[in-house]
Amino acid sequence: MSEYKLNAEKREVIGKKVKALRRQGRLPAVLYGVGMEPLPIELDAREASKVLSGVSGSTLVSLSVDKDQHQVLVRDVQRDVIRRDMMHVDFLKVAMDVTIRTEVPVDLVGEAPAVSEKGGVLVTELTEIEIEALPSDLPDRITVDLKPLVEIEDTIVVGDLFFSEGVEVLTSPDEVLVRVMYQMEEEIEEEEEIEELIPTELEPELVERGRKEEVGEGEKAEEE
Repeated sequence: MSEYKLNAEKREVIGKKVKALRRQGRLPAVLYGVGMEPLPIELDAREASKVLSGVSGSTLVSLSVDKDQHQVLVRDVQRDVIRRDMMHVDFLKVAMDVTIRTEVPVDLVGEAPAVSEKGGVLVTELTEIEIEALPSDLPDRITVDLKPLVEIEDTIVVGDLFFSEGVEVLTSPDEVLVRVMYQMEEEIEEEEEIEELIPTELEPELVERGRKEEVGEGEKAEEE
């Protein structure tokens, strides 16, 4: 059973009135799933923020609504664009005997020798892997050790990873998770030669002015 637990209550307030709930320290949410109508619920905002900060989209959460227990996944979290506070959460109720398809985040750990010893640059190509499994077999995240990246241009692909029994990987095994590339050195010129820009066409106003000056000089020469 999940180590993440939350308590919720059925919510009567809906629509724009939920702003009042948030001012009272409550977090509006909705619970939905196969075989049930979407159920508006509310949670203690502080408790929910603390618990949900450690979960991913594949983390099983035990959600208590009044006296009913539900095993759920967090499907969407809406946040305030400035403060990043949680504004609304969508919970998906899952059946423990039915496989579910989801994406699991990838965590990179350790240090790549090709980076620390040979000056390479670590490039992350994939941050999530799509899998299918029973809810109880879903991993919270996938840990990838960077130690095998010894040489420049070494890579780690999805097929290099180990998954527990009952987990089917849907992402192609050839997909690159992370690679090490040569560091591009920027050439900085100490002195830059500035080419003199010679205009090929004079502006009409300058041409006209030049003609007038030539005429004026010609007239003055004749007078002399």
